[in-house]
Amino acid sequence: MPSNASGSHFRPSSRNRHRRTAIAVSVLVLAVAAVAVGVWFAVSRGAVPAPTPDDPTSQEQTQSPTGGSDEPTSQPTGEESPEEGQGGESEPAGPEQAGDELSAKVAEKLASMTLEEKVAQLFIVQPEDITGVGQVTAAGDATRQALEENPVGGLVYFASNLIDTDQTREMLSNTLQYGYEVNDLPLFLCVDEEGGTVSRVGGNPGFGVDNVGNMSEVGATGDTDKAYEVAKHIGTYLDYLGFNVDFAPDADIANNPNGTMGLRSFGSTADAVSPMVAAQVRGFADAGVLCSAKHFPGIGGAAGDSHDGRIYSEKTLDEIRAEELKPFEAAIGEDVPFVMVGHLSLPNVTGDNDPASMSSEIVTDVLRNELGYAGIIITDSMGMGAATDSLPAERLGVEPLKAGVDMVLMPADYQAAYQGVLDAIASGELTEQRIDESVTRILTVKLGRMA
Repeated sequence: MPSNASGSHFRPSSRNRHRRTAIAVSVLVLAVAAVAVGVWFAVSRGAVPAPTPDDPTSQEQTQSPTGGSDEPTSQPTGEESPEEGQGGESEPAGPEQAGDELSAKVAEKLASMTLEEKVAQLFIVQPEDITGVGQVTAAGDATRQALEENPVGGLVYFASNLIDTDQTREMLSNTLQYGYEVNDLPLFLCVDEEGGTVSRVGGNPGFGVDNVGNMSEVGATGDTDKAYEVAKHIGTYLDYLGFNVDFAPDADIANNPNGTMGLRSFGSTADAVSPMVAAQVRGFADAGVLCSAKHFPGIGGAAGDSHDGRIYSEKTLDEIRAEELKPFEAAIGEDVPFVMVGHLSLPNVTGDNDPASMSSEIVTDVLRNELGYAGIIITDSMGMGAATDSLPAERLGVEPLKAGVDMVLMPADYQAAYQGVLDAIASGELTEQRIDESVTRILTVKLGRMA
């Protein structure tokens, strides 16, 4: 504080204090006015669009990401604070910038992972496969230790795991938390909940949720709004329970009266099935649950059940392009996060009897390259007869990955399949670069749609 010549403290007079206060207020008023004029001028020139309540861009920017969110991977997962001094001059991240930020996060996470961690991410298994518990209905120390030893990409649950609402919510919440603690990534927590004959929650007396019925009945209405509402309803109660992936909708065309998909399919033609599948992908997305179109390239025309053994179609590629592939194209058009490949053998397409799930002609040439699908390709259960009749346990992960698949679902023996992939990398049959391609797709969904 300044002092006068005699050393006593200087005190301004009352008049001086009032004058200085008046000057300060005047300067503040002028500054506020200048800012207001500047903002008015910028808005009038179109440089700073004024948001309105109906402006979808402004709504999107104010939404907070939530677990299980199915926002497109090009959208930002969070806004960084502007640098000090920039204030309102910072621009919101556009899709290209947000995509670059997500790619950087994915690359950073990938670089931090060991080979063993990356290979584990390629598998979705039942909780019993890694815990050693006969029937898992809770998640505690055994689950946490199992995930530390086997940091798999996800877990899939069946009716035997699901007793009631409180039990399921606690089990899934704990499991998700353990996944984050182990490797700072969300787990895919999966279920088969199509409705009708494939329903683990709807109709289960412990949950108080009605079964929505078979999709054949929904398809018979010809009402895509109905299909959307059914998927949104299913997704909403699954999200509440803690699931973030539903292996639905069924995109098969039930065009064989002797086939097994009659009740599960929306209909017998591509024109009937395709719009229903597209509507359901939107419904699941709006409920905040990731979904999977299945069973590529379409098993509705085959006789037999792939649970028991190989199933066949004699159709050519041109024939399946004209019908079977159409519902999957519709799902891809809606940015479906997963496509599940079935175990259908198509000798007139591939030249052999290998199931589609281990055929590069089907997975890479058709789904990835011809249809341009960039999301996660997952097998149907590799514990089914069609898979186990084709390969020994240690090859149930290797062959799908060689074909171009990203994730292997429920191999008959997880430890054997996991070790088989590591052995194939060590021998040079698979490369770590190939593994990185699939893990990158998995991380893009986990960090872009779930984080």
